[in-house]
Amino acid sequence: MVLRRVHVPTLAVDAGLAAAVAAANVVAIAASEEPGSQAPDALAYLLGVAAALPLLVRRRWPLGTLLASAAIVFAYHAFDYPAVGLAVPLSVALFTAAYADRVWAAATVALGLQLMGLGARAIEEGESLISVIGTGTVGDVALMAVVLLLGETLRTRRAWMDEVRERMRRTAEEKEREAQRRVDQERLRIAREVHDVLAHTISAIGVQAGVAADALPDDPRGAQAPVEAIRERTREALRELRAAIGALRDGDASADARRNGDDPAPRAPAPGLARLDDLVATTAAAGVHVDVDIRGAARELPPVVDLAAYRIVQESLTNVVRHAGAAHATLTIAYERDGVRVEVDDDGRGPEGDAAGHGLVGMRERAAAIGGRVEAGAAAPDRGFRVRAWLPTEGVAA
Repeated sequence: MVLRRVHVPTLAVDAGLAAAVAAANVVAIAASEEPGSQAPDALAYLLGVAAALPLLVRRRWPLGTLLASAAIVFAYHAFDYPAVGLAVPLSVALFTAAYADRVWAAATVALGLQLMGLGARAIEEGESLISVIGTGTVGDVALMAVVLLLGETLRTRRAWMDEVRERMRRTAEEKEREAQRRVDQERLRIAREVHDVLAHTISAIGVQAGVAADALPDDPRGAQAPVEAIRERTREALRELRAAIGALRDGDASADARRNGDDPAPRAPAPGLARLDDLVATTAAAGVHVDVDIRGAARELPPVVDLAAYRIVQESLTNVVRHAGAAHATLTIAYERDGVRVEVDDDGRGPEGDAAGHGLVGMRERAAAIGGRVEAGAAAPDRGFRVRAWLPTEGVAA
């Protein structure tokens, strides 16, 4: 058997409350007895029912509902009918006003009605205001105070729950945005890594393939060296690609291992400036002579800085081969006190328009990710292109 929650319209709830209060007023009027008062007639019962009718719009006008009900109750007592107190006809209206954050206004209305009733009795009986206060009045005031306190308590709890739900909603949205941001960052990182791994080697392969194609018709033996270079470059590209994909594939497993206190499985070390000779050799095989200038005392760099410096050199030399039309390039690595400076100058024309593709963008993103910077542009007004990068070595996360 499945129990379903039935949604009751608010108008039906309010109508039921109004009917219940009207019935309670009628019973209270019929049961009330007060010497010297006028006997209840049809008008008295009509006023008792009318005092409950404003409850039909209590959600829209909570304070107005209380004032209207209070005015009708005051009119009932003005006709000198037997007193029925204020708690019974006004409890729901008082609760509604307090629940709508009008507790002080509701308390003022209730207290004003009580004082007016006591004042009228004191004048009628010729006694002091204190002397006409009886147990019925004290009970009436106590009951109305409890109703007001209940409404205010539930209002406070509702506001607190609304705030909790809003915080949870904002937290969920923030987590979703953070997750999307991490996905975007990871996608860009993978794109940069794959681009940097393959672009340099494939450019060299293209140059060697052109040399082999030119030599093949007239000198088949002369094509052997470029073909061997293509084979070696292809193996190198596959090794780096496997290492990059393995790092991506093993990332989650390594993170889990670290959380469990275990050492993650060893992977092939990421390339760094120690492998500059390979980049220079590949570029030279593509027909561009590279002079290397090391300044300062070479030292071990943080892995992320070492990889970024290597990728910037790799992409710069790739652009020299692909776009510069240069015959000579100069690579400068300067080890400074708080960072490392990388410069690549060539005597070509540099990339034109969007010819550099995503390479320059990737270099700037790599440098910015660790607090560095990359500048690229013409080295001289008439000829040459320069890429200059500075990468910090202090305060860089592993």
